Amino acid sequence: MIRIRSATPADVPLMRELIHELATYEREPHSVQITEEQLLQDGFGPERYYECLIAEVETENGGTPAAFALFFPIYSTWRGCSLHLEDLFVRPQFRGHGIGKALLIRVAAIAVERGCARLQWDVLAWNQPAIDFYRSLDATMLDEWRRMRVTDEALAALAAGGAKTEAKA
Repeated sequence: MIRIRSATPADVPLMRELIHELATYEREPHSVQITEEQLLQDGFGPERYYECLIAEVETENGGTPAAFALFFPIYSTWRGCSLHLEDLFVRPQFRGHGIGKALLIRVAAIAVERGCARLQWDVLAWNQPAIDFYRSLDATMLDEWRRMRVTDEALAALAAGGAKTEAKA
């Protein structure tokens, strides 16, 4: 049996562990810089930046953590309130049992309960099993869109008034 529940502050070490497992699966284990303290502050502090669901599989020893989904509100100037699913990860030994689908259904239900116009997420181009799974749920791939990002020194430079090189607008 699958049980989905909202994460609590006590789940922060588990969340950090699952994030690292996801990063390893995505071939980026060195990229995880988030700390437990930051997860605690950002998800359970006075201003919540994200929410997290934990999926557990009932075993004879109680609930065994199998997966997580981390999401947050975004706003579309075309459609209004929306949710962004940042991460959906099922531990390898629990894949193929409907856990990922159950988590995605729960996040979609939260979006509907909150009157959101859409639920969106990203998927790596090489992750064909995930792409096939999402398409089986009528998700649409937006091939024409590309995500842009600034981080670290580039973010600081932009915030200071400009990037390393002048871009023509």
